[in-house]
Amino acid sequence: MRKVLLSALLAGVLLTSIPLPAVTANTEERGFISVSANANKEIAADVAEISIEIQTYDSKSMQNATLENKLISDKVYSAMKLMINPVNGDFVKTANFSASPQYNYSGSKKTFDKYQVSNSIIVRTKNISDVGSIIDKALSLGATNINNLSFTISNYDAQCSDLLTKATQKAKSQAEIIARSVSSSVSGIKSVSGSCSNTNNSARVHYNLLESKAAGATSSDMITTPIESGTVKIYANINAEFYVK
Repeated sequence: MRKVLLSALLAGVLLTSIPLPAVTANTEERGFISVSANANKEIAADVAEISIEIQTYDSKSMQNATLENKLISDKVYSAMKLMINPVNGDFVKTANFSASPQYNYSGSKKTFDKYQVSNSIIVRTKNISDVGSIIDKALSLGATNINNLSFTISNYDAQCSDLLTKATQKAKSQAEIIARSVSSSVSGIKSVSGSCSNTNNSARVHYNLLESKAAGATSSDMITTPIESGTVKIYANINAEFYVK
């Protein structure tokens, strides 16, 4: 009986020590082609954003500078809201507000000059034809700076999607041409990535009312030049890799 048990134990040891055949996955690499393609279009701008600033100063009191700024800003806000159409997505918003003392420097010496309060306003409108009038009105009510004017398009996402589709189709067509030239054919997509960008269509408008007055400009000199929005150019780019067989 002992011999039978010993034989069974030895057999079990032999069985557990026999190495099993290794199982390997199919790592055969598939050939692929890498291509890049792009598409672009120019579209008439239909949205304008105007950066308007109200700056006030007082040599004795920050409170006085702030109060004066508020009076002017309230007038500008009210007028701007009457010149836009919120139903179309137009808006007026505060971009920045600051209040701080200003100093003159001579070497290491710092001398107090005045208190300055600044309120920056963004006006967004689809009424492109009203941009010149909006600027005129803001300046007439006491705005001191027109810092920037930029133009964009309202349906940017839809235009980007359309261009990405066209660029992707071009990429696939290029891959098929390359594959045929080496007696192969496209059999699938390995990877694809895409992005959109656009030209920064902005008119750098820097108008400082205080500087103009200091230079002797009169109200008749401050008539705004007619504004032309121009076009915005959108670009789409696709990078893709296609399997071939």
